[in-house]
Amino acid sequence: MLKHIVLWKMKDGVEGRTRQESALKFKQMLEALPPQIPEIIQFEVGLPIEEGDAVSDICLYSSFKDLAALKAYQEHPEHLKVIAYAKTVVAERRVVDYNF
Repeated sequence: MLKHIVLWKMKDGVEGRTRQESALKFKQMLEALPPQIPEIIQFEVGLPIEEGDAVSDICLYSSFKDLAALKAYQEHPEHLKVIAYAKTVVAERRVVDYNF
């Protein structure tokens, strides 16, 4: 099994939205992916309960069978649509993938 964890900081003021509003839209887009991508085993998207300089605006905790399944998810057309949106609103991205 492979875990895929991503943390994002959003840009402020994109499309007239606050960082929090952009994060919420991004969260909704991400949460629409699991029914469309069979390689996803587990998928949780979270927003922070508090703010601060070290706090990310949104996080993804997901799991996949293996690296090939993660790659299939990353290359899926529906995921690529979400990534296109992310490129317009994300200021910073951190990711870690690991086997467990």
